[in-house]
Amino acid sequence: MTLTLADFLRDNHFLASLNLSEEQKQDLLTTIEQGFLGQFLEKVILDSEEILAIDPNLERRTILELAAAKIVKDLKAEAASIRLLDARTLKMLSFGSCGLEDFKRTSTVPASQSIAGLVVQEGRSIVVPSIKKDPLYQSKKIIATKGFNSLIAVPLQIPSFVSDADDILGSLQIYYQEEDREFSKIEVVLAEMLARRVSHVLAKKKILDLKKLNDSKEKITDKIFVKLSKREGIKLKDFFNLIMPEIGEFLHFFSCLLFTVSDDLNNIQLEAAYPLDKTYYEPGYSFTVAHHHYIWTAIHGLKDYADMPHERHHPNYLLVKNPARSELTSSGLRAFVKEHKIHSILMVPLRIAEKTRHILTFFAADQKQSFHEEEIELLTFLGKEIMKASTLEFLSDTVHDFKNPAIAVAGFAERAKRLIASGANQAQDLEKLGRYLDIIGRESARMQDIALTIGNEGRKEVVDLGRTARQRFLLNKEVIARSPRKNITVQSLGGEEGLSVLCPLYSLERVLDNLLNNATKAIPAEGGRLTMLCFREERMAGITVSNTGLIPADQFEQIKKGDVQGRGLNIITRFAQTNHGKLEIDTNGDCTVITIKLPLHQE
Repeated sequence: MTLTLADFLRDNHFLASLNLSEEQKQDLLTTIEQGFLGQFLEKVILDSEEILAIDPNLERRTILELAAAKIVKDLKAEAASIRLLDARTLKMLSFGSCGLEDFKRTSTVPASQSIAGLVVQEGRSIVVPSIKKDPLYQSKKIIATKGFNSLIAVPLQIPSFVSDADDILGSLQIYYQEEDREFSKIEVVLAEMLARRVSHVLAKKKILDLKKLNDSKEKITDKIFVKLSKREGIKLKDFFNLIMPEIGEFLHFFSCLLFTVSDDLNNIQLEAAYPLDKTYYEPGYSFTVAHHHYIWTAIHGLKDYADMPHERHHPNYLLVKNPARSELTSSGLRAFVKEHKIHSILMVPLRIAEKTRHILTFFAADQKQSFHEEEIELLTFLGKEIMKASTLEFLSDTVHDFKNPAIAVAGFAERAKRLIASGANQAQDLEKLGRYLDIIGRESARMQDIALTIGNEGRKEVVDLGRTARQRFLLNKEVIARSPRKNITVQSLGGEEGLSVLCPLYSLERVLDNLLNNATKAIPAEGGRLTMLCFREERMAGITVSNTGLIPADQFEQIKKGDVQGRGLNIITRFAQTNHGKLEIDTNGDCTVITIKLPLHQE
């Protein structure tokens, strides 16, 4: 191996061919080494350090564009472009350029039929003395439009630092105007060295992104722990608004929405939104999946990966790259994205046992073509935490509902014991005892139903709304009659018969219990009235519960949206939304009137 310039020149007989004395030869070597090589190496080091100084906290595309500009300047080239390999589609994606901003290029080229692809496949640099003569460079219009006739293409590599993920590979293409240009070895070596420095900056960015990812996970976990430690339970909507600011720091978005999907996958409703004032949908609004193609596609998805001009179908997400032109979006949504300058929509289905339960939707101001593995990993982690929060909320609601039948069973069992102990044997006493035992049996069965529905809210069935409401009302009346509060007048105003609705019976019973319990608690200490009425209104069946005592008017909308602390009101609100019903709140004199309306069932 040649160690010095003198050894190299002697081995190539260059010095021997010169008619110079030994002293003159030494002077020539010193001049070349100190005068040229010293300055050359100093410039190479400076150029290298300038690329290494690029801020790794910038977006990857920005880093690549800055690096391309520096390489163009350092190698005295005209332009440079960077393409990265999409391993799924085997296409080279355009990922930044310098000197080509006004030149319309294809966003993707096939890896098997392009210079950039060949560089990645063979892992070596390729020189193209003449773009016009090279069959692999198919877009010849760059010659006429920009006057570029030759190029160097060198490999680029971004390490993944993840054991089960491959490194990201790419190609840096450096353009020159000369036709049939002869590239020296030193030019190629310099280009490769600068490309490696770019890879070094991207590696630093990768490390920072991984750290940021772990920090985001820790913040989410800490917030959940703090929330649970307060013993106030956790609501899915509160959890969503709690962690979205952390996600926003990592994954920039205009707004983020959380949808809940019905068990039959036919209906969907907006569960939560962040920020609340930047959503196309009304919170709590329920609508049919079949009428919204992009939601249907996110729920059912495609089994195979597919990258289309305006959408990208991934097994784990649906990316609408161009919502303004996508066939999946509606005219109303296109108007919304145009108004707010939204350029892409990401939908992430959250599944249990391969069945979609929720959908996370992000509206982004950036034109996203793909997502980094850190972004997908964070979204996957977030999805798992949301599913946990959903389970915790359901369990908290179930525990909340256990107390109603438990109190009834304990209370009426005690009354039955006292009645038996008193030796009562009159017909009216036996009738009362039978009524107590009926209530105990029915409420015990309800507790059993509650336990069985921990994994599921229960299937929908045709329910007689009037009869179910009267049963819950009579039970509540008995509880009030035996309670310390003696100054409450309880009255059922009756109503129409045959009000059949389609909903889970257990859910309807728990809603009626919460509705009556809340109304009873809201009656002032000095006393008042509690009334219930069942009615029919066009194609809706309704229940109205009225109680003495007023709710401040400014809280009406909060209650309708479920934006309140109490679990009972949230259970009522969610039931109305899930079953395509309405929740209405009003006042009548000194009374608060709450009405739930559900669609009448039709065969």
